Order: sequence, then C-alpha cells, then structure tokens
Amino acid sequence: MAPYDVKREQKQLYAPRNTTWSVVDVPEQRFIAIDGSGDPNASPAYPRAVEALYTVAHTLKFAAKGTAGGDFVVPPLEGLWWSDRPDAFTARAKDTWNWTMLLTMPSWVTKDMIEEAERNALAKKKLPAISQLRHLTLHEGPSAQVLHIGSYDDETPVMNELHRTYLGANGLRPTGMHHEVYLSDPRKTAPERLKTVLRQPVEPLDG
Repeated sequence: MAPYDVKREQKQLYAPRNTTWSVVDVPEQRFIAIDGSGDPNASPAYPRAVEALYTVAHTLKFAAKGTAGGDFVVPPLEGLWWSDRPDAFTARAKDTWNWTMLLTMPSWVTKDMIEEAERNALAKKKLPAISQLRHLTLHEGPSAQVLHIGSYDDETPVMNELHRTYLGANGLRPTGMHHEVYLSDPRKTAPERLKTVLRQPVEPLDG
C-alpha cells in the first residue's frame, strides 16, 4: 500500500489548479503547530520553528510505519498569519506579523504518538523549539482559495482582489485567519515559480 499523501487524498486543498478565487469546503484537520511573531526572513525563531516541526514529523513518519495506519508522506508546510495592524500584509510590514506554522497529520496519528515523537526528537536533536510544539485542530469550513504562482511578495494584488472585489461580489465576509500552504521549496525553486495555496475562511454577509 502506498504511503498516505495528503496532496493526493485532499487534492482540492493541496493540489488545486484554480488561479482565480473560488470557495472550497475545508474539513476538520489536525496539526502539529508552533507559534511565533516577526519577519520570517529575519527572525531566528522562524527557521527554528520550521526545523522543529519537520524533525517531529519525520520522527512520527518512522514510528507510524509499524502502526495500523501505516506510512505517510510528510506534508507541505502551512502557515496561519495575522497582525494587529489592518494594513500589515498589504504594506508588507513583516515585523508586525504573527504566525502559526503547521503540518497536517493523518487521522490515525494519535496525540500519544505525537507526544512520544516529540520526546524522542527532543532527546535526539536537542532542539529547544520542539518543546514549544502544540496540537491544533482546525475546521475552517467554507473558504475562499486560490493557487498563487510567484513570489511571496507578489501576493498583495491577489489578496487585494479577494478583500476589495471577490468577497463583496459574492456576498461573503472573512472569518478566521489567513492561511497559506507552501507547495514549493523556496530553497530549490525560483521565486517566480513558487506555488502557494492562499486560503481565507468565509461566511455569508447575512449569516
């Protein structure tokens, strides 16, 4: 049996093709998560957080091979982003950003398995950020979503279109946090070829 791959099993969420906004229904998901703040390009906490997530995920992957659920492909990195400044993202004021970085887990990966993986990873790698990991369950439900191809810094026009045009034209308003799924490795991919899923939970204006 092939390892579980969320990009294959949840194509509408992790392998979308639409480059214009559309609404999808996001089911409940469980994640391992770590919180932080500041410019992800400058804050030393950001790469430490990402390293901690992937270290625990790979430890879990190895341990899961012997369970009833079986092996899984380590999923793409995701992030929730917010700020106390309404214009923080359009102005690219990255030092004011708050973030929660995420990796989704298969349904059969239990809390006990995650906690054991955290202990084993911390003992082996000695990464202090591992102790900051938490378990997070999200049920975003109806969400506006688009596949953005290009640099992260080129997301502003796409987000302006969402908030200034698409939501109002479709009788929607935002709920929850801005959510991104990083389908490309920025260390290996040219900025203009990066693929990022941009997602915003929504609800009807009259809801």
